Amino acid sequence: MDAAKTLGKTLVASPERQLEADTDMEIVRRVQEGDVAAFDQLVLKYRARVYGVVYNLTSNREDAADLTQDAFIKSFQSINRFQGQSSFFTWLYRIAVNSTLTHLRKNRLRTFFSFEKINTEDKVSAEVVAALTDDNSADHETFARELQEKLNEAMQKLSIRHRTVITLFEIDGLGHQEIAEIMNCSVGTVRSRLHYAKQLLQSELQPYIRR
Repeated sequence: MDAAKTLGKTLVASPERQLEADTDMEIVRRVQEGDVAAFDQLVLKYRARVYGVVYNLTSNREDAADLTQDAFIKSFQSINRFQGQSSFFTWLYRIAVNSTLTHLRKNRLRTFFSFEKINTEDKVSAEVVAALTDDNSADHETFARELQEKLNEAMQKLSIRHRTVITLFEIDGLGHQEIAEIMNCSVGTVRSRLHYAKQLLQSELQPYIRR
């Protein structure tokens, strides 16, 4: 695996992203000043994205819906304490991820990682997808099912924090800095967890992707 290529995705502050953060902050200020209805704009803007990352951590639609709603309730209740040290998006994701981690620890839920959404820029991920999309294989469906089961098993060997980092990186496409802010750790820790998780997944899936 090319570590430089695999771990090289970092957050680059673009004018568009900064504009989005500024727009969100303006809405936040309106809510803080008493315009409660303005919060609906943030819910509509980020509900699908929050639900997506929570669902990929829980693989349960009802739990994902409940946890997503809970994240917005908590963020609304704490909105007056938000001062803009990070973007609203990052702050909201941190609330959602922390709530989900607590939920997973309490319930010891299995988490299923879908190969259909993994980052194909990664060498191993690309090989997995290529193997799964090879329609020339007579036992394609059987192989795909076996690989999905193996991937699920491999994910279970990761700690919740390692699983969360790779989900945010591969599924939601977040950069190292943004993940670090969400998980309240250093960028180095994010890189280390990603490297460990990818090495384990590579080791577990290698017999399948080299068929």
